[in-house]
Parts: sequence; structure tokens; C-alpha cells
Amino acid sequence: MSEQLSAVELDPKGPVRASVVWLHGLGADGHDFAAIVPELALPDELGVRFVLPHAPSIPVTLNGGMVMPAWYDISEVDLQRRHDEAGVRRSAAQVAALMAREHERGVPWNRIVLAGFSQGGAVALFQGLRHPERLAGVIALSAYMVVAESLSEEASAANQNVPILQAHGSLDPMVPIERGEAARDELQRRGYAVEFHTYPIQHSVNMEEVLTVRAFLMRVLA
Repeated sequence: MSEQLSAVELDPKGPVRASVVWLHGLGADGHDFAAIVPELALPDELGVRFVLPHAPSIPVTLNGGMVMPAWYDISEVDLQRRHDEAGVRRSAAQVAALMAREHERGVPWNRIVLAGFSQGGAVALFQGLRHPERLAGVIALSAYMVVAESLSEEASAANQNVPILQAHGSLDPMVPIERGEAARDELQRRGYAVEFHTYPIQHSVNMEEVLTVRAFLMRVLA
């Protein structure tokens, strides 16, 4: 069994009633999205704990083998082929263990949201659609699908109707919006309900997108 991921944890002022596990992008760490949590301005009574794990540091082929925090290796810039399936599955298992810890700490499965940005969003989609227990929602920002060919066999019936939020910058040079649109189209083809938003930004998040995430969390955790 792999080691438990270390994580930044941001607790609500009162009792914890829900959890958002949020995965950062390539080369970042769990602190990357900590500053967004106060911007979401979620009401105290919602009781949301944010768990922001740190990806393990591994060599990344696309970056000349440089060791950096990454959920899986990337070897091709177009992000369409040769996904590091072993790495994806390893990280998904570690994320599932973090979610299980939230459940053990008293958060119902249907009060847990799995979210991620870029690579983290790809892992969030991978694990969220395969997770055996019904989740509150899945958020994939500036992301794309990985290992989609196994989804037919591995999709969780419990999460066939899970709310999915996708958002993407139309000017993104790192993960072109076409990759996000392709993920949306594939998910919709498979019958998933996807809320999809675009913003005139690059590989980042703006305040309008933060407000979209807030509205989504308010709805699925109401």
C-alpha cells in the first residue's frame, strides 16, 4: 500500500459537514489553491473542509526528466496519447485513500467533492467516475480525460449521475480548450451530466471561474 499523501487542510469555523479534495496541477503543490478557499466565501454552516494534497515528486519526461510534483508522467505535449496509466492509477488510489480518510472522519460519501486543476483535474475525473460510492460532485478545471478507454468497464454505477463541473480557459496554451471540449463531449456521449464553462484566460483561474465553482459547491452540498 502506498503512503498516505500529505496535504494542506483548511477547516471550517464550525463542525465539518463536507469535504472538498482538490488536486493541484503539474509542478505545483497543495498550497497552490489554498488562497482560493477564502475567495469562495462558502457559508460557515456548510461546514466544508478543504483537503489539498501534495503530489509525489517524479521525473517528468516532457520536462527533460526533471523531478517535480506530478500526479503522473507526461511524455507528449498534445496530451492525447501515451498517458502514464500506471501513474494515473497510483495517484487515483492515493486520492481514494484520502477520500476514505475523510469518510472515516465522519463525512458522508455524498458530501465529498473531488476537484482538480489540469493534471489534477484529469485524475479527479478518472477517480470520480470510478469511485464505488456516490460522491457529491466532480470538478475538473483546465483538464482533460486520461485512460478513457477503460471507463466503460470501470465506471461506477453509483456515480453515473454525479454532477460534473468543467471549466477551461479559451486561451490556454498548456491544455488547449479542445482537450477540455473533447472530455466534455466524451462524458456527455456516455450519459454524464456536465456543466461546461469557458473564460478568456490562459492556464489559470479567474474570479468569474471561482464564483462558478462556488455556485456549484453551494448546489451540490446544499
